[in-house]
Amino acid sequence: MPAFSGARYMTDHSIAARKLVTLRRLHDMARAGEKISMLTCYDAAFARILDDAGVEVLLVGDSLGMVVQGHPTTLPVSMQEMEYHTSCVARGNKTAWIIGDMPFGSYHESLEQAVRNAARLMQSGAHMVKVEGGGWTAHTVRALVERGIPVCAHLGFTPQSVHALGGYRIQGRDESGANLLKRQARELADAGASMLVLELMPSAVAGELTASLDIPVIGIGAGAGCSGQVLVLYDALGITRGKQPRFVRNFAEGALNIEAAVRLYVSEVKTGRFPDEALHGY
Repeated sequence: MPAFSGARYMTDHSIAARKLVTLRRLHDMARAGEKISMLTCYDAAFARILDDAGVEVLLVGDSLGMVVQGHPTTLPVSMQEMEYHTSCVARGNKTAWIIGDMPFGSYHESLEQAVRNAARLMQSGAHMVKVEGGGWTAHTVRALVERGIPVCAHLGFTPQSVHALGGYRIQGRDESGANLLKRQARELADAGASMLVLELMPSAVAGELTASLDIPVIGIGAGAGCSGQVLVLYDALGITRGKQPRFVRNFAEGALNIEAAVRLYVSEVKTGRFPDEALHGY
């Protein structure tokens, strides 16, 4: 199969309207070696821009608690707030795949609670929901998938567990930690998770996981060996103040406008120029 050309993709995208991004298409992209671009998105205006710029996946992340609401963590975000922001993004989007985060406390009590809240996100416009963590979450993933709700899992550094993990730390540095991540990833995939986000882990571990799984694996601070990349939109546009993780890049620097910055992000992900392996972690 010929090597994928990011430049050709951007040219083709500018000529013809993009077809609807589906889960099947994302799986086909991963199998073909075409990198998947994902950005967080919280409202209709940015949804239109990101969709027009060619971003395949819009993640309505509970990171909105930090970048939009000003909280120090994602923990205060409620289901009602996630429903609201998901519906805003859905109204602005035309073709991208939308993932809605299940916020802290929305799937922890019981499988019934998880199914009920996941259904609320789907009714708000999400095409898929995302849950954090491994181990016990495999049962939750299986319950959701059995009821027709696609699930994206999330391993490595999981922001909802920031206090339990002792802060923003790279996960899987030692052999036991890496083996735990590998076992949990396989359990989640076997339970029916059809995508996986890997956050803050050694690139070698993330690359091995990506190669071993038959689902798209999206990295953030996990190296270039994943099926695609995701960043917090406000980080990618240089809006976030204060110290940024080393893997973050400001794509708005030198760009004519926001859409140009997002198109650059998509192109850099597609061609493998982002992320830079020399800049890894916090």
